[in-house]
Amino acid sequence: MNIDDKNNSLSVELDNVRLRNPTMLASGILGISQSIFERLYRENIGAVVTKSISVSPMKGYPNPTVIPLGGGSYLNAVGLSNPGVDAFSRELSHNKNIPIFISLVGSSEKEFSRMVKTFDSLNILGYEINLSCPHVSKMGMEVGDDPEAVNKIVKTVRMNTSKPISVKVGVGSVDVIELARVAIDAGANIITAINTLRAMSIDIETMMPILSNRIGGLSGNAIKPIGIRCVYEISKKLEVPVIGCGGVSSWRDVIEYMIAGATAVQIGSVLGSRGPRIFNQITKALLNYVENKNLKNISEIIGIAHKY
Repeated sequence: MNIDDKNNSLSVELDNVRLRNPTMLASGILGISQSIFERLYRENIGAVVTKSISVSPMKGYPNPTVIPLGGGSYLNAVGLSNPGVDAFSRELSHNKNIPIFISLVGSSEKEFSRMVKTFDSLNILGYEINLSCPHVSKMGMEVGDDPEAVNKIVKTVRMNTSKPISVKVGVGSVDVIELARVAIDAGANIITAINTLRAMSIDIETMMPILSNRIGGLSGNAIKPIGIRCVYEISKKLEVPVIGCGGVSSWRDVIEYMIAGATAVQIGSVLGSRGPRIFNQITKALLNYVENKNLKNISEIIGIAHKY
């Protein structure tokens, strides 16, 4: 099924950016190759979020880096492996029509400024600032738990671009609503909620932590209720588009996030078992849902749960 890009009942508006449908690739999954982005777009994805890109290349952690926990949940500590800003800008230099948000990660305002100045002339939709990775020191959650640092970083990115900025928040020591408020006041247009949760697993035979980094991020089905709660609270308290993320494995999960208040929904961990075709499958099911509910557009369901 090829869904009409110009006028269809699944289109949504993120700030001033129109997506042909609300499905998005979550950062950290399949996110560094232009050929993969093109494959995903052929599978009717609404937009792609790249892996988090840093100023310099990062190798990440040694194996084991991913542990399946059963029940559709995973524990991972990949370590933000990525090719760095210069190599990735060359990878995206030939992008023509793929709707891409670049995920940025760093530890200082200077690093974010350098990355945005490099990427901003490319054909991209905007940026997602990763301020909530739970397992990399001096980046991610360590930055995201400092409202002053969040304020400075978002302001720096805003000074260097007119493109939409989403800030990806997580569940840390700072209230997620207040963190989102700080990001919006500093110039963010969109909030992505949530990132993986800080977690750990130990082998009872060897009595050693299983991940090489010891601490990782919990993703998949187990965190969906927390993601739903965060999206609900942020979208109820703040007038800002929210992207839902966490534990999405079916079209029903996409619908649930949108009813909670999400404008778009990111899909990540489930790709390990279902592959890119899941986007086409979910899009078909969303179209059936809209038709069965006699909706003119899927955006009509956004935030309905706030009425009750």
